[in-house]
Amino acid sequence: MKAYYVEKKEEHPPFVHNLLRLALRAEISVDEDLKHRLVTISAFNINALYDDYKRSFQKTWTSKFTEDWIEVIKDLRIWILEQIKG
Repeated sequence: MKAYYVEKKEEHPPFVHNLLRLALRAEISVDEDLKHRLVTISAFNINALYDDYKRSFQKTWTSKFTEDWIEVIKDLRIWILEQIKG
């Protein structure tokens, strides 16, 4: 997302890790589905950093959950790369 920001805005990206905020600042049209995906993926980073969040979040981690989100992230990565290439 930061690479997209740099490509489109021709400036350094903001020092944030919140993907939704990055997308909005990069002026990406964000529908509810994309918003949900970006917020959830950003939450993975927060949950991985803090033990309290990590313990509560681990309850939702199943093989199926992980596989599903890996595919979502792969698809989002491909979409972002396509946007950069224009």
